[in-house]
Amino acid sequence: MPPEPGTGAAQLAEMLCASESAVVLTGAGISVPSGIPDFRSPGTGLWATVNPMEVAHIDAWRADPDRFWSFYGDRFASLIDKRPNRAHEVVADLERRGMVRGVITQNIDRLHRMAGSRRVVEMHGSIEWSRCMACGDRVELERVVELLEAGVGAPECVACITPLKPDVVLFGEMLPDRAMAEAQQLAGEADLMICIGSSLIVHPVAGLPGITRAAGGRVVVMTEGETPYDAGAELRLTGDVVEELDAVLAALPAAPAQAQS
Repeated sequence: MPPEPGTGAAQLAEMLCASESAVVLTGAGISVPSGIPDFRSPGTGLWATVNPMEVAHIDAWRADPDRFWSFYGDRFASLIDKRPNRAHEVVADLERRGMVRGVITQNIDRLHRMAGSRRVVEMHGSIEWSRCMACGDRVELERVVELLEAGVGAPECVACITPLKPDVVLFGEMLPDRAMAEAQQLAGEADLMICIGSSLIVHPVAGLPGITRAAGGRVVVMTEGETPYDAGAELRLTGDVVEELDAVLAALPAAPAQAQS
């Protein structure tokens, strides 16, 4: 059944219908229903049992690639078979309907693209590729996992025989200039930014909702935990992301039928 008028989902549906340039910003929380733990939840987060500065820092990769990949290899193996959940699918559907201009994501799991989202700004890179820092050659995820499973230590570039680096932003690295510029442009032009599953505390991505607000746009926060933007958000949704987004979709007017070829 569609949500009752006045509920958060119905309000967000109304805001989407009135918007001309909505943007979605996502964090780890949108991928939890796909079986991917977030980073900071006590006891279950990825960093609950390890120090990220020791295992996921660029200096750790430089100093000891084998040790680095002993941790990151498990991370890759745990993500390779994960699939988009209903929340990713709803976000992709909103883009197909022309109600969302694009998705800015902090996630490296490639699930937004797998769900069908077309304009995806991956702020922290993607596990899709690993890169040789000497020659620039890229190796796809499936091959990297094969090398790791063969137990040869850090996967290496065939041409340079140097350790590969995952094509993601590690601690101690700057975000890619192109991704940051596109995200800032989307945020500055957005009349509505919907933040889903992000604690909004990791900068510089955490500053993007502020760019939208400064330009006169509205910010909606959809996450179970507290964020620095809660007090100033136009709307705050704290339920399960799949249930919340399904309710938003149910509250929207029916999508037009696809033309038959």
